[in-house]
Amino acid sequence: MSKVFVNIGLSLDGYMAPEGMTMDNPEYKNWGAKWGALMGWALNQQYMRENLKLGPGGETGPVNDLLRSTTERIGANIMGKRMFKQGESAWPEEAPFHTAVYVLTNEKREPWQRPGGTTFHFINDGPERALELARESAGSRDIRIAGGADVIQQYLNLGAIDELEIALAPVFFGGGRRLFENLGEPAPRFRIEKVLDNPAATHLRYVRSDRQ
Repeated sequence: MSKVFVNIGLSLDGYMAPEGMTMDNPEYKNWGAKWGALMGWALNQQYMRENLKLGPGGETGPVNDLLRSTTERIGANIMGKRMFKQGESAWPEEAPFHTAVYVLTNEKREPWQRPGGTTFHFINDGPERALELARESAGSRDIRIAGGADVIQQYLNLGAIDELEIALAPVFFGGGRRLFENLGEPAPRFRIEKVLDNPAATHLRYVRSDRQ
């Protein structure tokens, strides 16, 4: 059966996104520089450069292999309306997902198909319905809960997440969108399965301790 997992970057003080992050005002609170410091490790990898068509070059090695294996396991993505709206104006025409993407939103909108295999579906019936559709799309591959923080929290509270993959970057945001807020009780229990570190980030994989 396919697994449901989270794969995100996180600042040392627990934020997924810096304060004021919006494409409408890229200079506000200097969020662009903070975001670059958080995700620079990924943009420097050869596989990411290939996937985003940023040109040749980039680092190879264990982190690049990790990034490749994580991307290749994804059969469907789920994200929130805010993440989609940010990306709609920033992603290239060939959006970097290459799967079905289910967007949790109150907006009614027809599916939006992009070159390269990405189709955005706009789900008005809640996180459970989005997960049901994602499972159908993913088949034997896995489902990534892409973000933002509030969407991840919803799926943690549903007990739906099997794995957390966190790239912990040595940066401080001092404010923004925290990953672990608004969690209900009892919280799901995880154990550390793998740690991979380099100077730019420590890559942590947690798996549910009550699931095989």
